[in-house]
Amino acid sequence: MTVDHDRLRRDLTKMSFEAPTLSFAFYGRVSTEDNQDPESSRRWQLSLARTLITPRGGVINEEFFDVGHSRSLPWQRRPEASRLLAALRNPQRGFTAVVIGEPHRAFYGNQFGLTMPLFTHYGVQLWVPEVGGLIDPDNEAHDLVMSVFGGMSKGERNRVKVRVRTAMASQTQLEGRFLGGRPPYGYTLKDLGPHPNPAKAADGKRLRGLTPDPQTAPVVQRIFGMYLAGYGMFAIAEALTRDDILCPSAYDRARNPHRDGLAWSKTAVRTILTNPRYTGRQVWNKQRTDEVLLDVDDVALGHTPVMRWNQRDRWVTSNELVHEPLVEQADFDRVQDMLGLRARTATSPKRAHRSRHPYVFKSLVHCGICGRKMQGQHSHGVAYYRCRFPQEYALANRVDHPRNVIMREDVLITPLDTWLIQGFGPLHRRNTITTLLDQAHTGTPTAAPTALEGTTIAECDAKLARYRAALDAGADPGVVAGWIAETQAEREHAERHQHMPVEEKTNVPARYSEEQIIAVVEELGDLVAALRNAQPEHKLEVYRSLGLHLSYDPETQTVRASVDLAAHRWDSVGVRGGT
Repeated sequence: MTVDHDRLRRDLTKMSFEAPTLSFAFYGRVSTEDNQDPESSRRWQLSLARTLITPRGGVINEEFFDVGHSRSLPWQRRPEASRLLAALRNPQRGFTAVVIGEPHRAFYGNQFGLTMPLFTHYGVQLWVPEVGGLIDPDNEAHDLVMSVFGGMSKGERNRVKVRVRTAMASQTQLEGRFLGGRPPYGYTLKDLGPHPNPAKAADGKRLRGLTPDPQTAPVVQRIFGMYLAGYGMFAIAEALTRDDILCPSAYDRARNPHRDGLAWSKTAVRTILTNPRYTGRQVWNKQRTDEVLLDVDDVALGHTPVMRWNQRDRWVTSNELVHEPLVEQADFDRVQDMLGLRARTATSPKRAHRSRHPYVFKSLVHCGICGRKMQGQHSHGVAYYRCRFPQEYALANRVDHPRNVIMREDVLITPLDTWLIQGFGPLHRRNTITTLLDQAHTGTPTAAPTALEGTTIAECDAKLARYRAALDAGADPGVVAGWIAETQAEREHAERHQHMPVEEKTNVPARYSEEQIIAVVEELGDLVAALRNAQPEHKLEVYRSLGLHLSYDPETQTVRASVDLAAHRWDSVGVRGGT
């Protein structure tokens, strides 16, 4: 048999070049803290990965590249890295290995030790250029090298933070440079020429500074003048609103879409009075970004940034005047002294507010003008309920709301108990049951709508907006938080009622039987009869069980009362409520 050696040699050579091709997925990352162009960084990391895998027959089939996300974020919280981890779980993922562009960008701290077990579990190889190829999970040297890269990445990030903060502090103190952000109310930005950094100037970036705004600068000067003349913050806010002067959030709506912009508030006035930029000096480091654990029970989830205010001794102020001042330094110092005398000292004890007096209708009385809950107040041993609407918001909303709406408690208790006992007492109980049964048999809705069902989602949203405005105006946070919680509960109930099928809203026979209605009314008769000699706290419990809603009209000095027997439950009743 004759052997063709040349053909055999060609076949063997062809077989050596037809080795199986490795399919790779590429992962890289770049963020603003790296101070690099994202596309240039992607091409650079991609070239490093291809230099490693191409001689070994590797081909990149899919790319995962995170842009703008810090290296301190775990892989599960980076969009592209999270998508890569999800692809590992898919048997039809289209790649058998993952190649990293630069390990110190991909892994931070102990992230390699938390991520590598996933690659091992799903049988996917991990290739790293600095290691020279495939990572062996059982190789101690590989694990040590990757741990070193994680520590280097963490150290590099910390050094970048220190350098940036040091440079910004020096630029503020020595040069008085405007370092970005929105200009304070009363100022606008002006062009100061090309950027002093040649690289940024080549990109067309300009240096900007503060200059007085012709429309708002006089308002700032007026605020300082009124405060020095003895006006309080509420009086200043009401005067500005009365004169139809736009508040900061209304004047610049593009940067304040999250605020209502209705009127001037005490908080806005205080912010202006305490801003040292109005003296002509640049100020930086009023706030800092702290990193706190996202979940203390799962440290692997990493940290989340939280903005916090710094103490005044940590603020960095320019040595010289760098823009036109709106307030003299002496006047600004006088205002700070006046604010310090009125403010509560930081060392004073803070006690939790507890009511010393029981209120029978606590959180049940609403103002008939604005719809807010009225607060309890004792005067000369008599319980009252008061609604104090901030005057500046009343002016902005064109609401004719008195400064105080007051209702006396004791004049309402007897008429209310009489009304309840008449409907559910022994003499009228049978008539009440008959009326409810007739309505159930005819399928008509009940005569008295529930308080929560009568509250629409739009009304709840309007209430929440007013409560937030009151919070910005300096109202008691504890009280406003209670209002917001109650209104959010009403809104959730209104949403459930809105999405409820029509037959469940109106078809009473499908939900309540005759025995259920009789049981509810009989039980209510016992509860209402106990109101005569009950203690105030026990009365309040019964009223809440009945779903009592009171609306006080100060003009007619009348109270509209309604009960909701379906929205609230009491422990002694096992049926599913009537209407």
